[in-house]
Amino acid sequence: MRKVLIANRGEIAVRIARACRERRLGVVAVYAGPDATRPHVLIADEAVCLDAPGDDRPVAAYLSVGRVIDAARATGADAVHPGYGFLSERPELAAACADAGLTFIGPPADVIARMGSKLEARRLMEAAGVPCVPGARPQDQSLDGLRAAAHAVGVPLLVKASAGGGGKGMRLVERMEDLEQALGAARREAESAFGDGTLYVERALADPRHVEVQVIGDEAGTVRHLGERECSLQRRHQKVVEEAPSPVVSPGLRARLGTAAVAAARAAGYRNAGTVEFLLHGEGDAAAFYFLEMNTRLQVEHAITEAVTGLDLVHLQLDVAEGRPLPSETADVTPRGHAFECRVYAEDPDAGFLPQSGRVLCYREPQGPGIRVDSGLREGDLVTPDFDPLLAKIVTHGPTRAVALARMREAVRTSVVLGLRTNLPWLGRVLAQPDVERGAVHTGWLAAHAGNLTPPASEALATLADAVATTCRRTGSGAAGVVASETSTSPWDTLGGWRA
Repeated sequence: MRKVLIANRGEIAVRIARACRERRLGVVAVYAGPDATRPHVLIADEAVCLDAPGDDRPVAAYLSVGRVIDAARATGADAVHPGYGFLSERPELAAACADAGLTFIGPPADVIARMGSKLEARRLMEAAGVPCVPGARPQDQSLDGLRAAAHAVGVPLLVKASAGGGGKGMRLVERMEDLEQALGAARREAESAFGDGTLYVERALADPRHVEVQVIGDEAGTVRHLGERECSLQRRHQKVVEEAPSPVVSPGLRARLGTAAVAAARAAGYRNAGTVEFLLHGEGDAAAFYFLEMNTRLQVEHAITEAVTGLDLVHLQLDVAEGRPLPSETADVTPRGHAFECRVYAEDPDAGFLPQSGRVLCYREPQGPGIRVDSGLREGDLVTPDFDPLLAKIVTHGPTRAVALARMREAVRTSVVLGLRTNLPWLGRVLAQPDVERGAVHTGWLAAHAGNLTPPASEALATLADAVATTCRRTGSGAAGVVASETSTSPWDTLGGWRA
């Protein structure tokens, strides 16, 4: 490979671009109009605007396979990295790359399609001996057929979309009287989000954990696992705080999870980086786990695996794409220390986590030992509702879980994003909870403890005071274009972006 087109935006595009530069590969960025001056565009060697007449939403530009392929051809790129989200799990992009003679930095199109169907993936896993949650997959997709399947499984149960992801097309049913409404809502949501209303039902486990295993496979068929990540702190099936390794996974359980994940990847004919997700019931060697799904791409939370293994997953992806065998250091990986990740979103937790928009007037990333920030944000950027509200990821690493958690609490506390609301104060409250400190959480924990996560009355004043202090400390050209003076006593020179 000589030049890589990154078919994405934001922090993941910046992350991939840096890895490509380290290998002296050319970098091509793509963008929709509002993103023309975003960091992922500015750090690239070349950039191509994907806008087209008639686009009513900027996101449409990033979802066009044809425009991505045309951009690669126009710039002479010979490889495409999809990142995560957008087209990353669309087999159409992988197939189009193959047809155009481009290297797709991910699994083959048929593997993406196979694992993208939850029904097909489940059949494959059962055949490979990977434990699956008891459930039913009726061929008869009528209301009567689904009702019969639900009665066979029993309540509590989950109605799930076969093509689903991110919690879309999923409904919990605790009483059979609510089944018909749940089926209708799940089907409508699945058809809207994925264009496929196929549903199935499975038993709902009581307070399970969400644990996932990172896998990597090369072109020779070698598949290895790189340990697990704990992803149980979720809000509406979206991960918020992750850690590696899981605080309840013993060495024996880690070996069992890893064996199952490798078996799953081999059954799928997997190549490149991917993640096998499990629901975990219990702790230690006696715990039971069940296959949930496989994500055929790089995960948002890949950085915590990098922190505890010392491996660079994007470099490994590039190695595999170029036909190199997996290096020896990917064999028998043992976690070193502990790592946490917090996702910083432009949303207002006090208003039902409503996405926020606005210009970033001040942006300060946390500093200190064991802290990493992956971000595609700069001071002055305009955050719009057109895209996912993820702004940045804070990652901390330490020799022990306690040290990594303490570093994360301080990193969240000292992070500054002014100009729009974020979930930073809410994250601070989550990290302060005794259950989180003990690692005693499950997938429903955030919903069950929402009342403990409301802000104290003093927090609004403290946040305002921090904002004023941060802004008044600024020097140089700021959001309002004011230069602070070290000698002048005039308030017009010393108040930065603030005005009487």
